[in-house]
Amino acid sequence: MRESKYSAVVIGSGIAGLYAALKIEQHIGKNRVLLVTKSKLGESNSYYAQGGMVAVLKDNKSDSVESHVQDTIKAGAGLSELNTIKFISENSDKVVRDLLKFGVEFDRDENGNFTLTKEAAHSVRRILHSGGDATGREMEIALCKAFQDNKNIDLYEESMVVDLLIDKDNNTCQGVIIFNNLTGEYEVVYSDNVILATGGIGQLYKYTTNPIGATGDGFAIAYNAGAILQDMEFVQFHPTALAFDDKKNHNRFLISEAVRGEGAKLCDKSGNEFMAQYHEKKELAPRDIVARSIYSQMHKYNVPNVYLNATVIGKEKLLKRFPTIAKKCLEYNVDITKDYIPVAPAAHYFMGGVKTNLKGETSIKGLYAIGEVSSTGLHGGNRLASNSLLECVVCAYEVGQNIKFSDDIVTFDKSILHNKYKSILDKYEENIDFSNVDVDSLKNKLREIMWEGVGIYRDEKSLSNALDSLNIIDKTFNRNCKCKNQNEYELRNMIITARLIINSALARKESRGAHYRLDYLSASEDCKHSIVDKYKGEINFVK
Repeated sequence: MRESKYSAVVIGSGIAGLYAALKIEQHIGKNRVLLVTKSKLGESNSYYAQGGMVAVLKDNKSDSVESHVQDTIKAGAGLSELNTIKFISENSDKVVRDLLKFGVEFDRDENGNFTLTKEAAHSVRRILHSGGDATGREMEIALCKAFQDNKNIDLYEESMVVDLLIDKDNNTCQGVIIFNNLTGEYEVVYSDNVILATGGIGQLYKYTTNPIGATGDGFAIAYNAGAILQDMEFVQFHPTALAFDDKKNHNRFLISEAVRGEGAKLCDKSGNEFMAQYHEKKELAPRDIVARSIYSQMHKYNVPNVYLNATVIGKEKLLKRFPTIAKKCLEYNVDITKDYIPVAPAAHYFMGGVKTNLKGETSIKGLYAIGEVSSTGLHGGNRLASNSLLECVVCAYEVGQNIKFSDDIVTFDKSILHNKYKSILDKYEENIDFSNVDVDSLKNKLREIMWEGVGIYRDEKSLSNALDSLNIIDKTFNRNCKCKNQNEYELRNMIITARLIINSALARKESRGAHYRLDYLSASEDCKHSIVDKYKGEINFVK
């Protein structure tokens, strides 16, 4: 097995991973950074983020940190951490200005001022956007170019981190084991700084807005390493994903919340609006409420979707503001300037994750987590629209500024580290006679289980049945450590992460934010985070 060492290893090539790698490189001197992605550079969940990024800009006199904090707290269903929100909000203007230096640009008006939009549960216009409705794509493209122009960061594509090297005596991460899906070979990379930026869990569900790579990898490897994970029961279902015949592909195209922010109305096929029945803010209610309202309408009338009427916005503004959505809908013979858009909820974002502080530090020294894989306490039980990209870049900036580097990058003794972790490395060098399993079929079964039993509505029976069915999949799959290929490693990670979500959902006997239990409809007066780690086992609740 090949062995090497880097000063920092960043896992994931979305906006959080790219920006962190670039910021780290700015102050490491002659040390080197490695970025690992299991896909190609530029392929990530970030790419599909449409609506925009929150920014409390100093020259936006209608906004304030206090206003953003209050909006986030209201959306977070009591679980958002005040100090976290304040810190991220206060640093938003600084980070926006820094992103501009890396070629990231946001839409501006004829006077050169940023154009801001408003989304659900925001009290003012504070959402930056780029390319109209392609913010994530434009940010990703700009950061990819800055990355490619940087000669001090190495890149491994089509490569997947499958394990972490943990010194249990000192509770320290000292490297990663990487599987190259093209060659089938393994490599160990030693590093004092490992940054997880692996994204979310959308592919655990039958319907999702996430791309195929969102299989919960970071949660699984962090859990296996002994890191503390937090609030794993909180899955956000986006209310409006394009509903179409998806027998070949369960991924659903996102219809951005910004469309409703600009005035679009939810209705039935005859144009009858229904959100007033569910919330006083109608289409601009928090995401969890809008998603449940749509789901209730679908079940009430036994229909596969509802509709979004965007024609009220006006053709010129609609096409200028949402060109990507307009183009995609036309592929399904829907002209958004004249036709209603068929929409239904889909798994979109994950509020839980690897517990971190504002420097990205986890419960394991040398292991960091940023972006969707992390749980900073910003989102609480329900993410406020467009806070996610802000969290990505602020926390990536902090990691880049604060991680420390040792000076032994050239002179390190491979033999000492190899002998230290020999028992782990041997597992991945072992020749195993793998049994044949239909991985794609097992993945699809897992998605069905999660959608039906651990979805928008849950209860004791649905969650327990889901856990029993998941255990059958796990037994059929029968892989404990080493797997044959990337597809199998993804299934391994999906099983681990799904079990964490189900067990956490069973433990939280209340309805709060995106976690809605039919057998516990009220929220508990005692508002606590759920935490879990591999060695303690059971779910605990803490303030």
